[in-house]
Amino acid sequence: MGIVNVTPDSFSDGGRYDTTETAVEHGRHLLVEGADILDIGGESTRPGATRPLVAEELGRVVPVIRELAGDGAVVSVDTMRAEVAEAALAAGATIVNDVSGGLADPRILDVVAGTDADYVAMHWRAHADRMRDFTDYSPDGVVETVRRELGDRLEAALAAGIPHERIVLDPGLGFAKEPHHNWELLEHLDVLAALGCPLLVGASRKTFLGRLLAVDGMARPVGEREHAHAALVALLADRGVDVLRVHDVRATRDALAVAAAMRGDQ
Repeated sequence: MGIVNVTPDSFSDGGRYDTTETAVEHGRHLLVEGADILDIGGESTRPGATRPLVAEELGRVVPVIRELAGDGAVVSVDTMRAEVAEAALAAGATIVNDVSGGLADPRILDVVAGTDADYVAMHWRAHADRMRDFTDYSPDGVVETVRRELGDRLEAALAAGIPHERIVLDPGLGFAKEPHHNWELLEHLDVLAALGCPLLVGASRKTFLGRLLAVDGMARPVGEREHAHAALVALLADRGVDVLRVHDVRATRDALAVAAAMRGDQ
């Protein structure tokens, strides 16, 4: 899943693709590099980000989705809003990637249930401007707590009428989580897979990788984390991850090719 941020303020590439023309060009580039899905988002969810108006988000994503879906691309919309999901599906998206898992706008579940779209429910506790206040996972620890809270979102999606086979779960790396929480979740993805849904992992360029590579207490800059991410991708290839949400599709494809070769799957 290649990331197309049509935003001025995303943590990795905010402002680089914030027009319809540049976003569409970037999406086409990611397809050439080997993306299976293009994830189009119009709201930054970086820590501390404020939300755009609904009209702004619609204006950012709908024209891009219409253009790329018209090219024949499989398109996902990255949104927490039912209104945006509805417009995106009408424009040609076939997946709704909801980082709130239906908590930010419960009506989004009904929107998806009324279509044939797939639904990605991420583990989420609060909006970006407050999520740093929700990193306490006691007493059960992060793995069991995320499993339980993701299970609740799965049940909500099923209750809304979304078929089990159309639901994907995401542990929400970096969302209301300290670096060690992310590593614990990656080590125990099998616990989340036991919920019976495909898993999506989005680790690309995230802060916990920057912290891992810190020098003198300074995290590695966002644009210099791709090698670490490629190493992580190669390790995840044997851990039951079904979808990788990434910025650098080519590097990810290369890492997966190496992992396949090591398994003898050439």
